Amino acid sequence: MNKYLKLFSVFILFVCIFKVSSFASSIESSIYHDIKKIPKKRAALVLGTSKYLKGGGKNYFYTYRIRAATALWKARKIDAIVVSGDNSTKYYDETTTMYKDLIKAGVPSKYITKDHAGLRTLDSVVRAEAIFDLEDYIIVSQEFHLKRALYIAYQKGQKAIGFAAKDIKDTPTAKKMEAREFLAGIKAFLDVKVLMTEPKFYGEKVKVRYRN
Repeated sequence: MNKYLKLFSVFILFVCIFKVSSFASSIESSIYHDIKKIPKKRAALVLGTSKYLKGGGKNYFYTYRIRAATALWKARKIDAIVVSGDNSTKYYDETTTMYKDLIKAGVPSKYITKDHAGLRTLDSVVRAEAIFDLEDYIIVSQEFHLKRALYIAYQKGQKAIGFAAKDIKDTPTAKKMEAREFLAGIKAFLDVKVLMTEPKFYGEKVKVRYRN
């Protein structure tokens, strides 16, 4: 019995890998790197990450996401921003940190809406529509992360596109993140297609304020 269970598990793993590779390549055309070419949308969803590494240094994945979102705002490609991240304890608050740094970068606070329940990418993307009424919008993150986020968005019937923040290559942090992202892509497929995973929290609708 254990032998057949192992074979079945290996089969499922290969199916997931194939699906992950397929959706990653098909989504690439929806990811923009040039701010001049990306279409204007009403809002951007900025996916959260820690501002600092565990050792205390800067997390440039975070830094470049803030810069990308600010660039979209200043180029008038968006009229509102939703920052979505983990705020699972009072000592860890990705969302408020992003909110404050966007204000420092020149985005008016009244056009930034906080989603404190973006505990994972699936939660952030599903809640974007369910709570904040975003359907046709821009997701901001690094390209490798955008592929998974956009896959979830499309499976949920959303019309999102991605704006790729500057990436970090050939560093221990980058390699760790990319390896983790591969496994996260498989988990995303299982969440959407097999487990039908829902966000941990929903709640009442939140009105997003847009620039005129």
